[in-house]
Amino acid sequence: MKTLRDVKIGDTVKVAKLTGEGAIRRRIMDMGITKGVDIYVRKVAPLGDPVEITVRGYELSVRKADAEMIQVE
Repeated sequence: MKTLRDVKIGDTVKVAKLTGEGAIRRRIMDMGITKGVDIYVRKVAPLGDPVEITVRGYELSVRKADAEMIQVE
């Protein structure tokens, strides 16, 4: 399954599943990243960390490790 980490700049994807446990998963969900929501990838830093995305109309930066927990379709 493809993760948010694999998405190219300018692409829009839909969240299929969140992996991870406990507090980390809760933090991702608190940022508005839940199953079925669309995510637009705005920028990726030169070394790949962080990834800047647009979710539910606001901009958000997500660490590489957190992006790998977000499975997309």
